[in-house]
Amino acid sequence: MIAGYYGNWTDQSLMAGTELFLSLPWLYFLLGVRAFLPLHVSPVRTFFLLTCVIGLIGWARPARLVRGIVLSSRTRNYVLAARSFGASDLHVIREHILPEILGVLMTQATVLVPRYIAAEVTLSFFGLGVNEPVASWGNMLSTLQQYSVLVSYAWLLAPAGALVITSVIYALLAAAVQSRLEFPQPGN
Repeated sequence: MIAGYYGNWTDQSLMAGTELFLSLPWLYFLLGVRAFLPLHVSPVRTFFLLTCVIGLIGWARPARLVRGIVLSSRTRNYVLAARSFGASDLHVIREHILPEILGVLMTQATVLVPRYIAAEVTLSFFGLGVNEPVASWGNMLSTLQQYSVLVSYAWLLAPAGALVITSVIYALLAAAVQSRLEFPQPGN
């Protein structure tokens, strides 16, 4: 939001970092970063490390979308009028630009949260996520790496079905919340 609102060198420096993160292959970068972190830590610390790593990698797409909306919003007539009447930057951002961003953030949450869950499942599947005694869909699916187990015990695919069901339910819930809130459009 700051990059889009203030522009100039702030925009260029912040968006250069965003472009760097967008150009990296997401899954490979996640695997690489997690591989350099300590493997033998407590499950709680592993969870927080995974959350930080996934958050470090996943911020770029929503940031770029928010910047685009702010660039568009800051030139609208009602924003220009508020600024010409002496409204502070904080007031303009809070009252006029932030309401336009909320809908995009909700949509991004709908798309990205299931992706982040799948990232944790993938890391745990490869043994880089939450350690074995703790229940994780990735840990449960890791037993299926052997073909004989997959053929003999197809019911072990249940965590994969739970991942799909969770993603669908999350998308439906987010759509319901978004339609219920009906984010106000400034200037209307």
